Amino acid sequence: MRKVLALVMAVLTITVVAVSPAQPAVAAADGTLTVSSVSVTVGTDVRFTYSTPRPTAKNWVGLYTDPGNGPVNEKYVGPSTKWVYTPSANGSGTLPTAGLAAGTYVLYFLYNDGYTWLAQPVSVRLTAGGTPRFPTSAFTLRNAKVGAAYSATVGGLVQGDTTGLTFTKTSGPAWATVSATGMVTGTPATAGTTTLDIRATTASGSTTATATIRVQSGALVPQLRALSWNLWHGGTVVTSGREKQLKFLLERDIDVIGIQENKGSAAQALAAALGWSYFQDSDIAVLSRYPITGTTPTVAGSAIAATINLGARSLRLWSAHLGYTPYGPYDACFGRMTVSQLQSRESSSGRTGEINSIVTAMKNDLAAASTTPVLLTGDFNAPSHLDWTATNSRCGYGPVAWPTSTVPANAGLIDSYRQAHPDPAKDPGNTWSPVYKTFTGGYGYDSHTGEPEPQDRIDFVHYRGPLNVLSSDALWEGTPEQSNPSANAWPSDHAAVLTVFQVN
Repeated sequence: MRKVLALVMAVLTITVVAVSPAQPAVAAADGTLTVSSVSVTVGTDVRFTYSTPRPTAKNWVGLYTDPGNGPVNEKYVGPSTKWVYTPSANGSGTLPTAGLAAGTYVLYFLYNDGYTWLAQPVSVRLTAGGTPRFPTSAFTLRNAKVGAAYSATVGGLVQGDTTGLTFTKTSGPAWATVSATGMVTGTPATAGTTTLDIRATTASGSTTATATIRVQSGALVPQLRALSWNLWHGGTVVTSGREKQLKFLLERDIDVIGIQENKGSAAQALAAALGWSYFQDSDIAVLSRYPITGTTPTVAGSAIAATINLGARSLRLWSAHLGYTPYGPYDACFGRMTVSQLQSRESSSGRTGEINSIVTAMKNDLAAASTTPVLLTGDFNAPSHLDWTATNSRCGYGPVAWPTSTVPANAGLIDSYRQAHPDPAKDPGNTWSPVYKTFTGGYGYDSHTGEPEPQDRIDFVHYRGPLNVLSSDALWEGTPEQSNPSANAWPSDHAAVLTVFQVN
């Protein structure tokens, strides 16, 4: 719950100062928590000392994003980024700083695997070092409408040193202005695609990027680029994970995303950098270039939904993350189970119940899909019946009616990838896994360690309503390595699924 890695960004410096809690400390907070240095370079541990009259083996110190997940009211809100047990009445400890993104964090000294304060919190400010840079030198901002006031931002995109950060427009249309804080505003008078060059300047240098804006005279979003993406512990496994996430989203011109493995705050961090809207509930999130106007909290512990304003039309986007064990392709390829046994194991995994609950919760959305299109995105941790067919043998099996795909299909949802690529033998579209090509054990199949990892398509973008599929692809960057994933250009262990829709 709190044992979570954090995002990796370039070279960072940490400044540590005392913080006043949001509410007065309770009497139990009668210990001490101090840090050994007010400035720490990432790659070097944060060193602290502590004391408490109430020692237990599971007292602990956690580092939390602020504002965000910290237990300011002595109750769990979200996961910490780093943590360590502090079992003695007094002593010292360290927290690694490698992997932490720039921003404000708070160090909490907490009681017995819980969230009661043992001392006053300490604020930790992380500032990035190195010359400033945009994640990519060219990107597209949200669409504009002729005659309507426009607003977007590039203020959160700059990586590296942001000390004294200011922005200026160096070229572009007269209608678009760029404020010192990176806000792009104005009212376009004519339709068309326009570009502007924006310079970001800090104390250590400057960098320039080209931003494109599509000015529409008709529908604000005539084409929608929808992504389903498991972030792999929020992107924390790979060095500079957040910057690589931003680069991918910007270069692929993404509009909306169903996120899995959000790890509490990844969507919030991405939204802050991009100037987008988000809705997150721990592991699952929705991220949108356009405004989110309504939300649906967790269904069956495995899905959330958001209503997104696309101008004249709204969109309902569901993001789901189904249970991961037992895993059907292992049961088939390693366990050689019968089809009946595979179906039974799907039920015992919880996935069959989860997908039924999700589709039931979508009932009203599906009924209204003729006017408000619906997307169901997610990591289903199970294959599709459209892939395991009589003509496309997987591990020697013929047809298998995997419930996580048959239930949405029976509800009228269409698998966008398989609609774009109807032949599973020609276009398998595997999303698990561009990283793991060799099975590493577990799931009761340790004897198969070292064998080829069963590759399959377990991430999806389903849809219903007035949308036409223009393209759909399983995507990743570079050549991900299993032996040293931290160095990968791709910050996930799943491929992302990108479907481009024509909005009718």
